[in-house]
Amino acid sequence: MCDRRSVLLGSVAIAALAPACRARAGGERSPAASAPSRRITVAGPGAPIEIVDDRLGVPHIRAASIPDAFFGQGYVVARDRLFQIDFGHRREMGRMAEAFGADFARYDANALLFHYRGDLDAELARVPADVLACARAYCAGINARIDEVTADPSLLPAEYTILNVRPLRWDVRDLVRARGASIGNVDDEIRRARLAAMGLLELDAVVAPLRPAHVMRIPAGLDVAAVSEADMGVLNLGALPFGPETPVRDPAGPGSPLERANAGSNAWTVSAARSATGRPILANDPHLGIGGFGPRHVAHLTAPGLDVIGGGAPGLPGIMQGHTDRFAFGRTNFHIDQQDLFVLELHPQDPERYRHAGAWKRFDKVEVAIAVKDAAPQSATLRYAVQGPVISHDPGKRRATVLGSIGMQPGGSGAFSMIAINLAKDWVSLKQAFRLHPSPTNFHYADIAGNTGWQVIGFVPQRKAGDGLLPVPGDGRYDWTGYKDFRALPSEYNPAKGWFASANQNNLPADWPKDRVPAYSFRDPYRYERIAQVLAAQPRHTLADSVALQHDTFSAPAMELVAALPDTPSTAAKPAATMLAGWNLRLDRGSAAAALYEIVWRDLSKRLLAELVPDRAKALVTEIAPSVLLAEAKKRPALVDAALASGWQEAQRLLGAQPAAWRWDTLHQVRIAHPLSRIPAIAAAFPAIEGAGSGGDSYTVMARWLGDGPSWRTGGGASYIQVIDVGGWDNSLMLNLPGQSNDPRSSHYRDQYAPWIDAQMQPMPFSRAAVDAQAATRTLLQPGQPRR
Repeated sequence: MCDRRSVLLGSVAIAALAPACRARAGGERSPAASAPSRRITVAGPGAPIEIVDDRLGVPHIRAASIPDAFFGQGYVVARDRLFQIDFGHRREMGRMAEAFGADFARYDANALLFHYRGDLDAELARVPADVLACARAYCAGINARIDEVTADPSLLPAEYTILNVRPLRWDVRDLVRARGASIGNVDDEIRRARLAAMGLLELDAVVAPLRPAHVMRIPAGLDVAAVSEADMGVLNLGALPFGPETPVRDPAGPGSPLERANAGSNAWTVSAARSATGRPILANDPHLGIGGFGPRHVAHLTAPGLDVIGGGAPGLPGIMQGHTDRFAFGRTNFHIDQQDLFVLELHPQDPERYRHAGAWKRFDKVEVAIAVKDAAPQSATLRYAVQGPVISHDPGKRRATVLGSIGMQPGGSGAFSMIAINLAKDWVSLKQAFRLHPSPTNFHYADIAGNTGWQVIGFVPQRKAGDGLLPVPGDGRYDWTGYKDFRALPSEYNPAKGWFASANQNNLPADWPKDRVPAYSFRDPYRYERIAQVLAAQPRHTLADSVALQHDTFSAPAMELVAALPDTPSTAAKPAATMLAGWNLRLDRGSAAAALYEIVWRDLSKRLLAELVPDRAKALVTEIAPSVLLAEAKKRPALVDAALASGWQEAQRLLGAQPAAWRWDTLHQVRIAHPLSRIPAIAAAFPAIEGAGSGGDSYTVMARWLGDGPSWRTGGGASYIQVIDVGGWDNSLMLNLPGQSNDPRSSHYRDQYAPWIDAQMQPMPFSRAAVDAQAATRTLLQPGQPRR
């Protein structure tokens, strides 16, 4: 367990501390020594921990041992993002109702359903001892900050007073226990089955063409006519019920369908032979939702045997994207189908039994009591079949559904994988760390010796039959027999062409065996193709080239659409056709043509869906893939003409009568608000971060996709961005939207919003001298018994 002793009961500001770093030559005090400082007594670390916060609020943690460095990371992420990590932790632990009331009990039951059902001690025993020690220390660091703010409530983030709650303490076993309830691709499976029941399975390719190409077949024994949205069961609970007048975005739950459809990333690695620096360059910009809590927190962990900096996921120990003193690393989403929906037949007289392997088996039933604020506990029944948790149980229809997922398998927790990666020294030792990494990832690597590598990591389920694209009968024929790890997936080391890139495209080798294809959901290749085009043309790639490419707004779909403009547009369509024909095809934020293009694209999408999809399937096929849109548009010039005419009128309505004043960023605004901001007191305490807009869209390298519904806002993209000069570490650059802190009282609440809008990369100091030159404040975590 994490150290649950009383850790911090006071914090004392002092005028000066003995400098933990050497003074400059000539006796001059270093900036770090001169920075405002404070001392805090904590119980937990084995020796003092110094935290130097630079001018961007990035904490540089200097510890005497590696676990103490992770203690420091836990402390600083709780310092900067306490409510964010605590809310997620409470949600995952199934402890919402005890804080917010009875309406939340069903959400707690859902969370408990997805707690690991195996042996927690055995799961912890899988983890190397040094990695586990770091995870324990990380939890202890979070608890240290919790004890600090508990002792001095003036330090509590405002949410706690407004919502009348207090933060939960952390235990390393919780990192293993919570596996998360995620829709994943279950809704895709259900959509396909419902289309198949209509005899329209081919229409699924309008929404999501299979990549690589594949012919779908209805699994033997599946009654597609019986499949419905009800089969999603508890995965369809919806947003958290913070009152009927305050529907809110869920700050801790799974992403929206929009985010899942767009989430991805770009990364590229350029070898020393093709780099202007004579050293490798590694660039990475993970794409996640934009509009709520920032998904990355930047930190620098230093101790004997450890020196790592970069962006981490708040609440998860370690650094996800960044570099050590030996190698740089980045990641993008790979595609592995790690979930299946199993349909069970219930016994006609006993709904607690289901048919499996020629016999009737009994559900493993667990009764749980859920604590409720100001009320008696509520009871809930959790059921498990051989394939996993039962998400829907309908005795009336003699039907139940089960979610089989990698996350519920032994070893399926990825909570320790970042630590293991951070502790690795080279490509060889990383291979050991990858065994702890279940989620599908393209891992990019470049080291100080000039080596570069790409390895796909993640766990691949081994199915008895089927391809995972539709629901399957749960009678045993389609069960999983286990899973394979990264060693069954592609990789490349020191490629001859001197660069490689990933942008969620199908990057399986051309000769990859069809029976080993891990998924058919790879994204459109537009971003990758643009990255490849640029990198291939640059024999001496620079850091500035990487920055420019990360902010590249060239649109390949726009190029194709402009090529499909009618030769003789109608009078109503001619103004739009003329503007687009003279456009440079870049979705720059100040571009009038970019705004018009997006409006026309949306209009054309609606027209094509209306023409391609029969009425009975319109509720299922609600979007059209860009490759399908472009192919169909080329066949229908009259439809394109109509979209141009309509788009011009809509642009005038939205942007005004003067086309010269139109701008894409007028529509594509970047607004960041607290996820609970529809609660008036939260909105008042946490002012929205807004005032500017962005270029780009889903298919530009500078990925900035659109928000839900009719909104044109920026719904997601690369909020964290890094460009790493491998070996010339202090030259590296980064951005982290909107800033390091979620507290409006902090100067780092929004200090990276404007630089992010303007593509002004910020320094990423790494060496001791460079960090000290950027020092803004110092904190010393002093081990000992806190004063009471």
